[in-house]
This record gives sequence, structure tokens and C-alpha cells, in this order.
Amino acid sequence: MLLVLGTTQLPACAQTTDTPPAVEIPAGKLPWFQNLVDSSAVLRQHQVGISLADAATGETLFGYNDGRYFTPASTMKLFSFYAGLKLLPDSLPSLRYFSRGDTLFFQGTGDPTFLHGDVPSRRAYAFLATRPEKMLAYCDIATVPIYGPSWSWDDYTYYFQPERTAFPIYGNTVRFYAAAPLRPAQRAGGASANRGLFLPQRVRVLPSSFAPLTEMAPPNFLSPDIDPDTHVRRDPLTNRFYTLPSTKKWIDEVPFRTSRTLLLRMLGDTLRRAIVGVPWRPRKTDEVRTLRGLPADSLYRRMLRVSDNFLAEQLLLMSSTTLGRDSLSTSRAIRVTLRKHLNTLPDKPIWVDGSGLSRLNLVTPRSFTALLLKLHQEVEEPRLLSVLAAGGGQGTLRKRYKDAAGTWFWGKTGTLTNTVNLAGYVRTKSGRLVAVTFFNNGFPADDQPVRNEIERLLRQVRDRL
Repeated sequence: MLLVLGTTQLPACAQTTDTPPAVEIPAGKLPWFQNLVDSSAVLRQHQVGISLADAATGETLFGYNDGRYFTPASTMKLFSFYAGLKLLPDSLPSLRYFSRGDTLFFQGTGDPTFLHGDVPSRRAYAFLATRPEKMLAYCDIATVPIYGPSWSWDDYTYYFQPERTAFPIYGNTVRFYAAAPLRPAQRAGGASANRGLFLPQRVRVLPSSFAPLTEMAPPNFLSPDIDPDTHVRRDPLTNRFYTLPSTKKWIDEVPFRTSRTLLLRMLGDTLRRAIVGVPWRPRKTDEVRTLRGLPADSLYRRMLRVSDNFLAEQLLLMSSTTLGRDSLSTSRAIRVTLRKHLNTLPDKPIWVDGSGLSRLNLVTPRSFTALLLKLHQEVEEPRLLSVLAAGGGQGTLRKRYKDAAGTWFWGKTGTLTNTVNLAGYVRTKSGRLVAVTFFNNGFPADDQPVRNEIERLLRQVRDRL
């Protein structure tokens, strides 16, 4: 069914006998910051791990529980970003193809940008739409399950958990745009025909092929457990969509159930060409080529700034195409990245997906800061900071980490229920750039006090270093 348990990962998570104890703070290593952490009433009730280092020199400045493993949540996208930097070229691989006679054979590489609503690429679309061959033949390739290890099954209807596929289209989601409902016509004299009632909302559906599958939710559909901010629900096993009543205009995005049959139909509809499905069987005389798409930084920037789970998952699938052409494998991309490019981290991460949706991911703060140092060493600083969320600018940090002097933090947030993490770079008032990992796991209440406390403590780092 929908839930992927990922039990094969559990033994790895349980190997804790060699895990070093929490690192003690050496004398003279920011005792004032240690006092701030120790005296924080907000941080006292949950698990906290902190690691600070000078980004230019690599010098460790502070560590607190930095040798313990934490659930990293969406900060894991920085690992996926690093994998892309190491495994992918400067432009994304959009599809692989070869031509034989009057047929063009093509297969997906995991590129998520085909008619995507936020990072759309027309390259593959134009390529397929204008090919001179009479027939377009789509070919399957072995791909990971649609959901990652330990993902929550009941998040299937939320925008942040689309299905992973070899050839995504429209980001594997449906977008709904609802106008504000109208009141019924008034009677003569100005009296409303039905006080307090509204006519059904007009809802625009994209792609429009899903409009016939969309209807108002029946009365017995409503549940007391549905989030009040939810506007559309999808049937768990089909592509039937139900809009919930609202008195305001709204926009919503819901993943659709993918299938080979649906993909062929949607490609045919949008390209206005017949598409058939056939096996991928190139001959020795067939020249297999890769079509290049968007610059990779376009995907990295969108993925990191708004914490897009789908782009992160597809990024690892694309990365795996450079390691083998028989399949799209998340684990292969992870395995090679850890073995060849991240083998000097202080503690080996438990890394199972691209987005950080899985709670099987585990990383120590000092290893995460080591990754931040590698990124700063290997990527030019202006480029690195430009793809991250910027304080007071855009994405997940737009309301924080900026003062009269401008932005002073660039990085990545990581949020799950009871988990709020932050990783990135603080620019201090002296001009120093400090790599920061600040993990918070297992707090029982609202996350805003934790977010406020992280910002308060990092502002002290900005002011005093």
C-alpha cells in the first residue's frame, strides 16, 4: 500500500556502540555562549545539539552535544545539494533518447522540471513536440518506490509529498485556484434570498484534465480531524479530488496518483502527439544521447530556498544517472557520495532520502558543520550564499535574520513535528563567516519559542564574534 516502512534501515540506525559521547566544551571556547545555552528555559526540555566553526579556517568554535545523532529533517537537502554538485553537470539531464527509423525512443532521468509550475523548463517539451519522427515511444526505467523510507502515509494529499517518478509532469501535482464565493441574488428591496449562505466556489484546475475528477465534498466526507486550512482532499487510491467549503478565495496544490498509463495520456495531450509505451532496447548501432535542460543552480536555488521536497528527491534520482544507466536509484547516489566525497566527516550520517522527510535520517551536528565547511571550501562564496534562503529575503527565512545592516544569516531550515533545525552561515559584525548547525529534537509544544530562541542566540554570535 502507500506506507513504506523502510525496516532495512533500522539496523544501521541502531549501531550506536561506536558513537562518541557528547563533546565537552574546551576551556575558553565561547564560555559566554555556553552560559546562554545553559540558562535558556526554552532549550531545557528537549534535545539540543550545536556546532559552530569558522568558515574560512575550519576552526571549531563551539560544540554542544555535537557528537550525538539527531533527526535533521529538511536540513538534509544540503546533503542532496552536495551530491548534485559532485555528480551532476552544470545543466540538468532532462531525458535520454535515440532515434531509429521513424520512431524516437526516450526515457526519463528524474528531471522534475517538465511543465513544473515553479521551475518550468520548455527544453524537453519543445524537443519532443518538434521531433521529425512519426512516432514517440516512451520507455520505462527501473525507479525507486513512489514514497521514501518511513514517509508518513497520511501526507499523501499534501503538496509537500508528491510521488517520485522517472518522468514527472506538472511536478506530479494538481493546482486548484478558487475564487471567493458569491452570495445568492438579492430579492427586491435588498433582502438576501438566503442570509449567511454562499453559492459554490468557482475552482480552476490545472492541468485541466483533472477538472472532471474534481467535485465538492459530500456532507459525509467531512471529518473533525481535517486541518481547517485544508481546501482539497484526494481519495487515497484514486485521482478523485474533493474541494471543501470556504468563504474565502484560496490556492491549493495536491499530488496526483502517478501511473504509466496516466503519464502516456498526459504527454500525448500536452504534446498533441501520439505516445506509445515500449521497452528500452537500444542496439549497438543506436546512438544514445542525453538532452540537457535547465542550469542546475535553478533547481538548487528553488529547492533550498523554499525547502521543496519533490525537487530534492528528484535531484538524487538525476544524480544516479551519472553512476549507472540501468536504473534511477536514490541509495546509489547516496552511497557513492558518502564513500567518495564525504568520507572525512567526523561521524557517518544515516542518510536514506533526498528531502529529509524520513525520520530514519540521522546526523551529528559536528558532521553537519563539516559539510558546511566543505561547501564553503568548494563553492565560491557568492554562489553558495545565493542558492540558500537568506534572512529577511526569500523562502523559509524571509521573516527572520535581518536587521538595519541587512541579511546576516544564509542557510536551510529543517522542520518536522517536534523538530526544528537550522544549518547555515552567520556573518558577524566583524565580517567573520561562521558555519552553524543548531538542532532541536523532541520538544513537546509550539515551535515558535524554539525558533525565537535560536535567532536570539545566533544574534549574540553575530554581535560578539
